[in-house]
Amino acid sequence: MSRPKLFRIIDKAVFDYKLIEEGDRILVGLSGGKDSTALAEYFAGRLRQGRERFEVCALHVESGIGSSLQTELCEKVEAWGIPVKTICADVLARLKPGKSMNCWWCSTQRRSELNSYAIENGFNKIALGHHLDDILETLLMNALQKGELSTMPPRLKYDKYPVTIIRPLCLADERTIIDHAEKSGYKSITCTCTYQDNSARKKARSKLEELTGGSPALKRRLFEALKNIKQEYLP
Repeated sequence: MSRPKLFRIIDKAVFDYKLIEEGDRILVGLSGGKDSTALAEYFAGRLRQGRERFEVCALHVESGIGSSLQTELCEKVEAWGIPVKTICADVLARLKPGKSMNCWWCSTQRRSELNSYAIENGFNKIALGHHLDDILETLLMNALQKGELSTMPPRLKYDKYPVTIIRPLCLADERTIIDHAEKSGYKSITCTCTYQDNSARKKARSKLEELTGGSPALKRRLFEALKNIKQEYLP
């Protein structure tokens, strides 16, 4: 039986960017959505293959305002052989006076908890579920709003912390992940909090679709352009 299309795409990303290495202890940020769940499923399969000796654990950070991790999903991930831990972070209580709650603040606080947990428990890598569309949308947002050419890299080594961020879904478009999740039998769960304001990302998503016509091949081509920069033809 051939490997699922999504897993073959992740295999390429893992090889190209050396995302999994011998002796790694990887912490997966498990949000409860399709992306991080697909990551957990992939890692479970990779462990069974025995290509490398590494460890994986999934961590869900309960924010107190978004969707909780469903028991059914937790049991599914643990049945794959991936331990699941849950910690709480009251993101509202951490909000500075005069500041309003937003997705960026919630995400930053949850990322901080992931970093702290990884360092305290000896994990050297944190795997996040950002996919190809997320990366290209961020590219457009940064270019159009900040005037800078930057996005979320597949592999990022922190300067101040002994942790490396990896994004194994970096070559996978969202449609491919949705199709895989449906075939694998887990639902796509989205955040249901009342503080969401993703207007900038929604606009970037719309622009990306207009630019590529939704074509996975063109999205990959745009991603590849970030590695093929001709500086002599730039300002």
